[in-house]
Amino acid sequence: IIQKQLLMLLEICSSSLQSALNAQSGGAQRIELCCNLEQGGLTPSAATIRLARKYLNIEIFVLIRPRIGNFIYTDLEIEQMKEDILFCKKEGINGVVFGVLNEHNEIDLAKNKLLLEAAKPMQTTFHRAFDCLNNPFLNLEKVIDLGFDRILTSGLKPTAIEGQDLIKELLLKFEP
Repeated sequence: IIQKQLLMLLEICSSSLQSALNAQSGGAQRIELCCNLEQGGLTPSAATIRLARKYLNIEIFVLIRPRIGNFIYTDLEIEQMKEDILFCKKEGINGVVFGVLNEHNEIDLAKNKLLLEAAKPMQTTFHRAFDCLNNPFLNLEKVIDLGFDRILTSGLKPTAIEGQDLIKELLLKFEP
């Protein structure tokens, strides 16, 4: 008899160094580090990233997002995101979280590939930009084909509880 084992990992979104330390003390195994969470989250400062790596002994994933608003980025913003990713790699961060769309609110394959290449060998998460897309099944295939390690979605709804039916469908469709 083969049994599936459900692995549960507690990841906390932390918008400050103190929040990250509190998450670790509370039992989190990984944090997503950002700032300005109340506006959807932005890339934290270099000092915050560096000190988080210094004081935390759990996995750290850093949100790479240069500004609030949509997920359609200019070439200059992509360059900034790439530099933030390279900084995270240099600091020993475990992974980065980002997602780039084009002007049609579709996955921008070229820009995501560029950032994925910069991120290697760190782990990568395609973030909630996924929830701005149409056709989640087709787009999940694109995210997988691009090489992202994971995806962050609330099932195209404001909360994951509200989007749980779609999340379940996505998981069942792509279950190994």
